[in-house]
Amino acid sequence: MAGFLKKLMPRRFRRDGVTIPAVRLHGTIMAGGGQFRPVLNLATVAPLLEKAFSVKEAPAVAISVNSPGGSPVQSRLIYQRIRDLASEKKKRVLIFVEDVAASGGYMIALAGDEIIADPTSIVGSIGVVSGGFGFPELLKKIGVERRVYTAGENKVVLDPFQPEKQRDVEFLKSLQLEIHDTFIQMVKARRGSLLADDPDIFTGLFWTGRRGQQLGLVDGLGDMRGEVRKRYGDKARLELIQPARSLFGRRQPGAAVAGEIATPLVAAAAAGLMEAIEERALWSRFGL
Repeated sequence: MAGFLKKLMPRRFRRDGVTIPAVRLHGTIMAGGGQFRPVLNLATVAPLLEKAFSVKEAPAVAISVNSPGGSPVQSRLIYQRIRDLASEKKKRVLIFVEDVAASGGYMIALAGDEIIADPTSIVGSIGVVSGGFGFPELLKKIGVERRVYTAGENKVVLDPFQPEKQRDVEFLKSLQLEIHDTFIQMVKARRGSLLADDPDIFTGLFWTGRRGQQLGLVDGLGDMRGEVRKRYGDKARLELIQPARSLFGRRQPGAAVAGEIATPLVAAAAAGLMEAIEERALWSRFGL
């Protein structure tokens, strides 16, 4: 009878092994996104993190990271939320790198008390990049005249429909240097003396997980299931924390989707196409 009642209990409440909540943070890091093009941002991942860190009996939370980067703001916000919850709930954070944790993806990985990567994964890319398109010649060819009226001489800085100005580029680079410095200070604060004395670490280069371990960017090589069992015993199990489902069984999207309802269809399609191109470019940079 006791055995039967035990089976009815949620597995995390049984005393036959440790349960470690696991969260998958997979995708590009952007403020937007939607139900059909999910991305990582604080709004979409915060509920999962809250739920994972609320498992009282768990000594740690395992987080799988697979991201080529994206928004530095959302990356840092996700990083900070993980660290805040770890401190508040007094839990160890184990980060596991799958295909790639680069740029903003690596910034999130820094939230781990330990970072374990697959030997063939990609880590690093500690730098800042901005990209876009310029269309001034296209407007001339199709006979369209660009008319812009501003109050403030810098309101059209980096306008893609006007010729690029050196002053605008220098201003953008100054912003990038500030963001890059913030990223560097985060890496130094979290990795400290573990970092190798290598001048290439902060240049934006990226490496395999094996080389990343030699550089001090990751602590070990392995996978989530193997590491959890090695640390907490053969009976330890992972409990995947997933988004809540709606009444009709679909995964509920993050809060960022709400504003899309009022967006005109054509504008939304154009914006979605540009975001998809940007997203594809992020993955392609690492051969994925």
